[in-house]
Amino acid sequence: MFHNALTPQVSRRSLLQRSAVGFGSLALASMFADESARAAVDDPLAARLPLVAARAKRIIFLLMSGGPSQVDTFDHKPLLDRDDGKPLPFPKPRVQFNSTKNLLRSPWKFRQHGESGLWVSELFPRLAERVDDLCMVHSIHGTNPAHGGAMMKLHTGSDSFIRPSIGSWVSYGLGTENSNLPAFVTICPTLAFGGVNNWSSSFLPAAHNGTALGDASVPSIKARVKFIQNSKLPRAIQRLQLDRLKAMNRQYLERSGADASLEARIDSFELAFRMQSEIPRVEDLSGESASTLKLYGMDEPVTANFGRMCLLARRFAEAGVRFIQVTHNDDKVQWDQHSNLKRDHEKNAREVDLPIAGLLTDLKQRGLLEDTLIWWGSEFGRTPTAESKDGRDHNPEGFTMWLAGGGVKGGFRYGATDDYGYFAAENKVHIHDLHATLLHAMGLDHEQLTYRHAGRDFRLTDVEGNVVTELFA
Repeated sequence: MFHNALTPQVSRRSLLQRSAVGFGSLALASMFADESARAAVDDPLAARLPLVAARAKRIIFLLMSGGPSQVDTFDHKPLLDRDDGKPLPFPKPRVQFNSTKNLLRSPWKFRQHGESGLWVSELFPRLAERVDDLCMVHSIHGTNPAHGGAMMKLHTGSDSFIRPSIGSWVSYGLGTENSNLPAFVTICPTLAFGGVNNWSSSFLPAAHNGTALGDASVPSIKARVKFIQNSKLPRAIQRLQLDRLKAMNRQYLERSGADASLEARIDSFELAFRMQSEIPRVEDLSGESASTLKLYGMDEPVTANFGRMCLLARRFAEAGVRFIQVTHNDDKVQWDQHSNLKRDHEKNAREVDLPIAGLLTDLKQRGLLEDTLIWWGSEFGRTPTAESKDGRDHNPEGFTMWLAGGGVKGGFRYGATDDYGYFAAENKVHIHDLHATLLHAMGLDHEQLTYRHAGRDFRLTDVEGNVVTELFA
C-alpha cells in the first residue's frame, strides 16, 4: 500500500480490481464513490482505508511546549510532600540537563475527581471536571534531556536525524477526508526546539508536510495560512493557468520520467488552489454562537488566545483534517520553569485549563469525541528535585501524558513513576510505544507504515515500539 518514488505505482483501485479478494462490482462502486473524481490521477492526499480497525478518524495534539511538571499537575506524590527538602533517596540519572538539589514539594494541593477518582492538582480546576474522559499515562519516558532533541523525538521518533513528523505519517497513511484541505495542520507552532522540522514531511512526499497557521510569535487571532487569497486574478483565470501549467509539467514528466520534486510541486499548486475557498471558511468564527465562544474562554483576555486555537482545532477536525496540532507557547515563558515555578505554571495553566475543558465538552456534545483522539503532552516532564529555590529541571525519565476520546478508556490510569515521580517504574511507555499506540488508534500498523528512502525502509517508530492495548476500551 505504501510506496516511494522508486517503486512502480499501482493504485488501490487497480490492485483491488486485479486481485481475487471477493469484492463485487457493487461493493467496489460503493467503496470508491467518494474517490471517483480523483480516480484518474495519483493524488497523494486521496483518502485511504486504514490497515487495521480504526478507533479514531483524527488526532488533536495539544502540545504544552517546554515541559509541564508531572508532580505538580497529574501525578500525585504524597511522599514528595512528606520529604520536602530531603535528598532524593536513590541515584539521579547519569545524564542530567542541569544539576539539582533536594526534593521540592508541590506548591499545589491535589484532589481526586469524578467517578474515577483520578488525581488532579488545583492548577486545573476546569479540566478536573472532565477527568472521567481522560486516560492518564503516568509512565512516559524518553531519552533526551534537552528541549531540541526531546521535541524532535516527540514529533518524529528521532532526536538526532531529520525524520517525518507523526502528523506527516498519519497524512501519508490515511490521506485527507477533505480534498480541499491538507491532512496535517499545525496552529501557532513554536519556531524553537527543532522548529519547522517538527512538522516537516522530511523524505515523505511534500504533500504530507504540515500546513502552519501563524507561529508562536503572533497571537492566534492573526494566525492565517499565508498567501491564501489571490487578489489579482479571479478563480476562473487561476484555474485556466493551473490547468495549462499542469499539462506542460505532465508532458515534461512523460519525456523525462518520474521526478518526485516536480510531481510534489504540481500537487502543491493544486491543493493551494482548492484551499482558497475552504481555509477562510474554517478560519471564520463569525458563525459560532456566543455560548460556544464562552465555552472556549474567548470572552476572557487570559484564555482567548489559546481558546481560539482550540476552537479552530475543532473546526478543522469537523472539516476532515486528520492531524491537528495546537501549541501553547508564548515564545517567552512556556512551561520551562527552572525558577518561578509557582508564578509561571499558574500563568500557563490559567491560559489553557478552560479552553481544553471547553474543547472536550464541545467535541462530546457534537458526537465528535468518539472518533477524535485528544493527545495532551510535552517533550518531557520535570524533576521532583529543586534546581533553584522554586524551580525544577528537565526530566525525560518519567512523566505524564493523557489521552481522551478516540476509543481510549476514560477515567483510567495507566503506569506509574516511583514514589517521588522521577523515573517511570510501572508499565513503562517509551515515546516509540506512544507513537505505535497513536497510529494504532488511527487504524495504522506502525510496523507496516514504512517508506523506502536512502536504501532502507523507514518508519515512525524505527525498529522499536509496542502498542499499549490496555489503553483502549
